[in-house]
Amino acid sequence: EGYDPIPPGEVLLEEFLEPLGISQNQLARDLDVPVSRIAAIIKGERAITADTALRLGAFFGTSPELWLRLQSTYDLRVAQRTIWPKIKARVRPHTAA
Repeated sequence: EGYDPIPPGEVLLEEFLEPLGISQNQLARDLDVPVSRIAAIIKGERAITADTALRLGAFFGTSPELWLRLQSTYDLRVAQRTIWPKIKARVRPHTAA
């Protein structure tokens, strides 16, 4: 794991908005959400929620699960790098009797 996890907002911007020529403002209008929500997702300051995933899925013709998977994968990779090393030793795995 030498590379930084990719925030879902980066995927939204680089794989969807830029290639399709869609602005953040247009996306926000078409999703019926505040542009601040889209901007915060793209900056990595806000997570993609189930609500946003449903809207993105409907807009782009993708599954909402795609967007939630991007978010959960990102969250897990960040946690593995940050908090997990500190807490791993404190977890006592279940052992079969």
